[in-house]
Amino acid sequence: MSALLYPLRLPYICRLLLLCVMALAPSVQADELSAQPAPIRFLLTFDDGPSGSGFANPTAQVLDVLARNNQQVGIKAIFFVQTRANRSGATELGKALLQREHDEGHILAFHTATTSHANHRFLDAAELELALSNGCADLQMYTGSAPKLIRPPFWNYDARTFAAYQAHGLHLLLTDLSANDGKIWGINFSLNKRRNMLQHLRLLRERWRKDELPVVDGNTPVVVTFHDLNRYSASVLEDYLEILLDVARELEMPTASKAFYDDRDELERAALARSIRDPDSKPTLPGFWSWLWQSSN
Repeated sequence: MSALLYPLRLPYICRLLLLCVMALAPSVQADELSAQPAPIRFLLTFDDGPSGSGFANPTAQVLDVLARNNQQVGIKAIFFVQTRANRSGATELGKALLQREHDEGHILAFHTATTSHANHRFLDAAELELALSNGCADLQMYTGSAPKLIRPPFWNYDARTFAAYQAHGLHLLLTDLSANDGKIWGINFSLNKRRNMLQHLRLLRERWRKDELPVVDGNTPVVVTFHDLNRYSASVLEDYLEILLDVARELEMPTASKAFYDDRDELERAALARSIRDPDSKPTLPGFWSWLWQSSN
């Protein structure tokens, strides 16, 4: 009798299993949604400034665009500055711009405190210590507090310089995306602005998808680098802001409701979270710098 009824029960068993699967579906979808990486937020940085030029000053233009543009008004950035460079922070105009950067809510961070763009690895221990002491004192004069961030010239550091940075409370920040605009004189324009940013962000997307990047205040900070001594970069900065948003859309990387940082404290927390913790790590650097420094070590 039971053997005869078994085929009749089979459809009911299948229907019951289907109902169980449908009941579980919303929770599965919720788990998938929660696994979506945190939205990205672009953290803008500028190297080598401020410009001491009285002609079409690029640093001043950068500050004007960050304050007023068609993408997001009041953007805050990190300026890795040269406090004692002859054509930069040592000039009267350069000093005024350093103060303006701080007063407008940006972060002043350490780049150099020598008269030129000196590679820290090529300084002996006494020269490096003097440069770090002078630079930290210079920045504290403008901001009222010791700097927390450093980006070494030419992106170059080793275990010795890294230890020296740490001794001064400085956290090393590199970059994810770069305009590759470090050349100030000669041919300093770019015909592939969008393609370059798209390529860099595409490489970062794999780490973002795997949740390998830190999440800060609910967002994934993505570090972008320009040079505010470059007049071309300053003149097309608003175009770059649009390009960043455009390539994020193309790569299906949702941005935060405010795609760029507009608060100094939030900006600093994000930068510290993205700083390098291990001096032996070999992050990918923009352009040919990774090949150059790794081959020279």
